[in-house]
Amino acid sequence: MRIAEHFDLYRDTLFHTRATGLSWDEDSTMWIVETDRQDRFRARYVVTSSGTLTQPKLPGIPGIENFRGHTFHTSRWDYGYTGGDAEGGMTGLADRTVAVVGTGATGLQIVPHLARDAGRLLVFQRTPSTVDVRDNRPTDPEWARSLEPGWQRERMDNFLEVLAGEEVERCLVTDGWTATAHLQRKILSGAVDESVDADERERRDERDDAVTMNRLRERVEAVVDDPEVAEALKPWYRYMCKRPGFSDEYLQAFNRPTVTLVDTADHGGIASMSEDAIVVGETEYPVDCVIFATGFETGVSGVVSGTLPVIGRGGRPLLEAWGRGPRTLHGFSTHGFPNLFQLGAVQNANSVKFVHILQEQALHIAEVIARAQQEGARWVEPSPQAQEEWVRTVRETARDESRFQAECTPGYYNAEGQQSITGFTFSPGPVVFHRLLRQWRRGDMADMLVRTDEDADRRTAAPVGAGVS
Repeated sequence: MRIAEHFDLYRDTLFHTRATGLSWDEDSTMWIVETDRQDRFRARYVVTSSGTLTQPKLPGIPGIENFRGHTFHTSRWDYGYTGGDAEGGMTGLADRTVAVVGTGATGLQIVPHLARDAGRLLVFQRTPSTVDVRDNRPTDPEWARSLEPGWQRERMDNFLEVLAGEEVERCLVTDGWTATAHLQRKILSGAVDESVDADERERRDERDDAVTMNRLRERVEAVVDDPEVAEALKPWYRYMCKRPGFSDEYLQAFNRPTVTLVDTADHGGIASMSEDAIVVGETEYPVDCVIFATGFETGVSGVVSGTLPVIGRGGRPLLEAWGRGPRTLHGFSTHGFPNLFQLGAVQNANSVKFVHILQEQALHIAEVIARAQQEGARWVEPSPQAQEEWVRTVRETARDESRFQAECTPGYYNAEGQQSITGFTFSPGPVVFHRLLRQWRRGDMADMLVRTDEDADRRTAAPVGAGVS
């Protein structure tokens, strides 16, 4: 609300509104946008940014529908039940037994607050997270006053460069992410050290991984008082098998007498739920409230999931055009779908600071549209040749980490054990990718801008989806 008011977004934004369909109208060369309010809009350009973590995920626990207590997912927090706000003070839980299901990134955030406010807290764990030092502290006012204009952009770019494995004079953000940047290459795009043999690089990474994980396990032992609880909280996998976690309060919460860790690993997870309890093995745990910290479906939002159907030229659905896998130019546009841009990680670069990635993507799209407007282009659409060349580039530069992922515990990094799709993102990393985009924008954009009737005839006559598989 504060952001919307500050930037005057209410004037041009429909909040609490879902787009339910996009259809290309050839006669007007416009998109028809339909919403769940039964609206129909026309737009020359459409940008979809429906996210990759927007659909809450609930566990398929037998009997979950029989539970008569209170339940909610963390993304739909019920302050009417808990009381308080995002800072805590949940007085409504003072005399209640609360269960948290899930110990990933969300669990690390909410458990400390619930540990303080709930009468009793049970934390149900399938797999322990890595929990490194976060070291949050107030910003030194003198240091803040010493910063020159442009400091934020410099730090943001530097952080991205360090995480992508680029050479930098110094690291401006020294935190847990930058300390383990080279280990993150197992999942995230970026440069690897090509100066050493691949087998030697793997041995070195595995050694560094072991050192990092041993340090994190030692931290658990040093912080948690109960040896049995500490043992259950120790992560046993390699570092990037799960999203790294950082907290100065999570492990400490298990030293409270009102907090109990229920480790479900030896029992194959939660067995069932009854009207008033969660069952693990042969043990029932009566609870008043269950909070599901179980995250989101990954990469299935909006366009990719089909919940926002996109119909392009000739009535062809986008997901049909992607039947053999995504086909884009630079991850943004697809042949047969003029003036449509997608934000996200598909066939472009990724990093842990995804807001920065989205900012660069928005800048790129804005510059492409501005160029099209400036030159009076009829529409913007990649040629089939440029699109297939990019698909080939992404696949040929991809690193195959399927062996590493196959040995990991199930999580969203490896699609719950199904492993990720090779060639889904641009492996050389975001810094290389953004440099590539800048260089491409300095060209004539002939493989994207449809300027003349002859260009239009060539694009519409080309077989949509043709090319390499």
